[in-house]
Amino acid sequence: MKLRKKVDKILSVFLVFIMAILVLDVLWQVASRYLLNSPSSFTDELAGFLLIWVGLFGAAYGTGTKIHLAIDLLPSKLSFDRRKYLEVIINSLIAIFALVVFVIGGTWLVYTRFYLGQVSAALEIPMGYVYLVLPVSGLLIIFYAVSNTLLFFEDRKLEKG
Repeated sequence: MKLRKKVDKILSVFLVFIMAILVLDVLWQVASRYLLNSPSSFTDELAGFLLIWVGLFGAAYGTGTKIHLAIDLLPSKLSFDRRKYLEVIINSLIAIFALVVFVIGGTWLVYTRFYLGQVSAALEIPMGYVYLVLPVSGLLIIFYAVSNTLLFFEDRKLEKG
């Protein structure tokens, strides 16, 4: 799947970029507070926003790479015929949750923040941009859930073939 490899690459590079900015932001926050005795006003808020983005995009990446927390006791004991149903059910539940909570709920949250004109205190950016991570990461999680299901069956065909 060429598309999946491209999404994986873009998302991993983006996560590294966000983490690098987060580290620099926190480093500047500490330096300005203790070395310059003049704490920066925006760094705390920016660190919080970046942490939200890293967490949610990291969750999407974890879904795609299957490095998330999972108990594989049951799937390892099942035959392929039964495991395929379990795989479809699990990935369907992940996709439904991401659709309802992240995409629909997140879109509503983004819309209402823009509609109300809510801006952040220190950075003075519209909060809709901060919460935009919810529907985007939700779409990525859905993409990965579908992709993981397809890869499961594709890998099985390669094992048999």
